[in-house]
Amino acid sequence: MSSEPQSTKRKLPENANFKARKKQKQADARTIPVQIPQVSQNAVAGPSTSDSLPSAIDVERFAESRAFEISSMQKAMKASVESSTSRSWQLLPRHLRRRAASHDPRRVPLRLRDKARAEMDPVKKPKKFHKPKMGKKRVMAEAPYKFLNRQRDKTWLETHLWHAKRMHMDNLWGYRLAITPTEKAYRPSHRASVHGSILHDASYHTFIELKGPMNVLISILNMCCDAEGPGPGSQRYTNGARVLNTHIYEPQAYPLDLIGPATVMWRALPPAPPPDPKAKDKGKGKANEAPPLPNPVEATRIIWIRAHPSIMQEVYITLQASASLVLDSVREDGLPEVRVELAPLQGQVNMFEIMGPKSSQVIKGALSPVMKDQSEDFKKFWSSLTNIQCTSSLPRGMIIGFTVNDPRLSFPPKNAHPNPDLGPSSTPILQSSLLAQSTLWDTSARRKPRYTKKELDERRSKNLVPGTKLTPLRQDDKVPVILIQRSLESFSNSIANNEGAGLHGWTLLIPSSWSMAFLLSLIFTGTRVGGQRERHVQAFEAGTCNFPRDYPCTEAYEEEEEKMSSEEKEKWEQTPPAKRVNYKKLGTRSPWRADWEVVLGLETSKEGDEEEELVTTQRPEIQEGGGGRDGGDEAGARDENEDKEMNVDASPKIQPWLLTGSDVSSLVSSLSSRPNEKQAEALLAHVNERRAKRSLGELSLAGARNKTETLLKSALVNVKIYMRSKGAPGDLAMIYKIPDEELGEWRGAISRNPDAVNDDGMKNIEELSKITPLPSSIMGYITSGNFSLSRGEGFGIGAVSLVQYLDVVKQGKDLLVKVRNRQGQVCRLAMMKLIH
Repeated sequence: MSSEPQSTKRKLPENANFKARKKQKQADARTIPVQIPQVSQNAVAGPSTSDSLPSAIDVERFAESRAFEISSMQKAMKASVESSTSRSWQLLPRHLRRRAASHDPRRVPLRLRDKARAEMDPVKKPKKFHKPKMGKKRVMAEAPYKFLNRQRDKTWLETHLWHAKRMHMDNLWGYRLAITPTEKAYRPSHRASVHGSILHDASYHTFIELKGPMNVLISILNMCCDAEGPGPGSQRYTNGARVLNTHIYEPQAYPLDLIGPATVMWRALPPAPPPDPKAKDKGKGKANEAPPLPNPVEATRIIWIRAHPSIMQEVYITLQASASLVLDSVREDGLPEVRVELAPLQGQVNMFEIMGPKSSQVIKGALSPVMKDQSEDFKKFWSSLTNIQCTSSLPRGMIIGFTVNDPRLSFPPKNAHPNPDLGPSSTPILQSSLLAQSTLWDTSARRKPRYTKKELDERRSKNLVPGTKLTPLRQDDKVPVILIQRSLESFSNSIANNEGAGLHGWTLLIPSSWSMAFLLSLIFTGTRVGGQRERHVQAFEAGTCNFPRDYPCTEAYEEEEEKMSSEEKEKWEQTPPAKRVNYKKLGTRSPWRADWEVVLGLETSKEGDEEEELVTTQRPEIQEGGGGRDGGDEAGARDENEDKEMNVDASPKIQPWLLTGSDVSSLVSSLSSRPNEKQAEALLAHVNERRAKRSLGELSLAGARNKTETLLKSALVNVKIYMRSKGAPGDLAMIYKIPDEELGEWRGAISRNPDAVNDDGMKNIEELSKITPLPSSIMGYITSGNFSLSRGEGFGIGAVSLVQYLDVVKQGKDLLVKVRNRQGQVCRLAMMKLIH
């Protein structure tokens, strides 16, 4: 029997487009051709009977007669697979696509694994060398030692493995910390901090515990804390209801020898026990009252001091020295001997920072408090937490202590959504020492998890509905935590003045060994996770200083600057001379670090010898009228004259110091209203007045010929820089003072319409920006500069000389200065404002 294959292809018109041809090609690939049987002429039509069936089948002849059908089926299957335009891993949604999915079928979901295996090319698949398998118990036993081996020169946080898979990591301050997410997250992270919530694991900040009599602890802190504003002995802090944000100095050295910022937190005293109504009065027939509490001045109190890891050792040594001085004075006065305990809490308390308007809802959804052990004040607070749109409505630094169930029991958490019908909570949340009570202060309460995640998962699988949440039992863990209101804001922030608004959120303190349990519950609510860059951007957008980057005159800043300058200089040296920036030709004296001594006029640049290393990128020009030695001598004389102009007269070597604190604004306004010759005396009188309040005595400057003038000339203040024209300042951009004549031209140029025709001969903004400033007019540097997303313009945070700042104040209230980036020559007009 012979047959002809039936053709299923249809001819397309000649003007058919690509889409139609592609569709026809896929249809042809998925069609199996068939044969049309042809009836033999000798065949007799009629019903078939069982007698006509053959008694045996010849397999070879039967397969040969069906060869076309078999080959057609095989070709159709192959053509159908090859005609697919998308591989299996390309069919996944964007957030599930991974590079490893194209090489490993196990990386794709189960429904696509067969397709992925078919797409793999077994010929090109590399052969893997399989090491002899070790037992599972041996692998699990060796894992901790392997991790400890990798932590010889740094320390891992408890959430290190989670961050290492999703973040760029680097060694900072003795820790292995997350720098920034691997995804493009600069703008999304900023939007999360402004409109949503963002989380940062700040467990690398460690605590120091001070324990002793209250009056002795206050004396210790007064000796080394900032003297501006309310002190650590103020009642608003000693009752334990809120934290104190201050600065730590060397003992009795305020305002010199700044170490860095710190947070002081007092443990709240326990509430008075209620009177016993069943007690009988044996003398006067009245019910016995509760026993009186010990004298709070003499009672033993506990303080936690939190500081940055880069200064933790210095803070600890400073507290030790301050405690020794106070105890020596107690012995000299003949008072009873007292005991003060000082201990670091490194590795005992972990910390998360949750910032953004939705941070309250994240806390409410992720944590499950044990309500039966809580006070009525806390129950009111917790019920109103859902409708708190922003923690800026709460008292600054407010402390809330409570106990929560193991967050792994209620995983996954439910998001808490505010009720729009109720609006913001109308009940004011008042801070109190009862609300701040927490057992986290007790060492015995900071226990490790009793059950592992594996044990809890096995218990969850035995539920009637496997995988549902577990009901907390009596033997389950109860975790003590502390919530602290956190704000990043400057007192001068105002949205109306285009200065941006502050950022607000919470700081969550938990015991050690609980970081991963809390992290997974917190991030499951939808909050983003940020690293060091995101934390710095938050402070930058809020207009506040970030330690140690924006704190010049501190050892931590010097170490950070030394590291960054060495990296940038090494990168610059590896760049070909024709491709790198010629800082010498641009007139940038110190391109890799800020010369604060030159800004203050105390001494010449420390990097004066490095100018010879700034090799020019241009070929030497041949002088007209003869080159060679004469031209070289003239060029050398010109370079010497330029160097002389850039040098500043040397003065007595005095260490620069940073004037900071809450009273800086009032002090500067008071100094600006005085004559120049009276400003130094007024500054010294103000400092001595603040020192007297802390019982520190008058300030003494060893080695200074005129301490009043020296104190004023060596002072720096932090400022914010707002660009008045286009451009954005970068790091280490120079801030220049504008001469009076040029300042008038600038004011006239910015008041005129830039599109109008200039017929009066006045210079416009572009012409004024090309004027090269004198090297002696430099007054400071930008420590953090970039384009501000919240302001929509260039913005910077820097430090300037206090003397120069007072001179700019006398020029006008607008405080106009010029800013020049180190890699350019154009000077942009900017407005300066004090940070306080």
